[in-house]
Amino acid sequence: MSLVTKASDASIDTVSIQTAPQLSGLTAGEALDILSLCCIKSDGLVYMSNATAADADAKLDGITPRAYASGDTNVTLLGKGTKFRYAASGLTPGALYFMGATDGRIDTAATTGDAVGVAKAISATDLRLIRDY
Repeated sequence: MSLVTKASDASIDTVSIQTAPQLSGLTAGEALDILSLCCIKSDGLVYMSNATAADADAKLDGITPRAYASGDTNVTLLGKGTKFRYAASGLTPGALYFMGATDGRIDTAATTGDAVGVAKAISATDLRLIRDY
């Protein structure tokens, strides 16, 4: 198990978000990093997902297209089908990647809170979100 290192030029593919589900007008419950896996908790706020345990923190409602400050009321989460550049290199095309046990991050192996996988590598640098909600 190892966290995937996020590239310094990590970004969303603008073509894929034209058809990917989007949740917008949400409020950040904490500072959210770019390309963070996130969930909406019972207080209605968005937090970075964490798969340390199989609990409410390990839910996935989408990925952030950019960074947001805590309290920002204009948060958008992108859903299944979103393609994004995540790593500088080293991803295995066709491999599954999982929600990490570190807030918002992606891991190379299953975690306690995510045995299914959240993304699939489509190149050495790009992932596609394969589940949400």
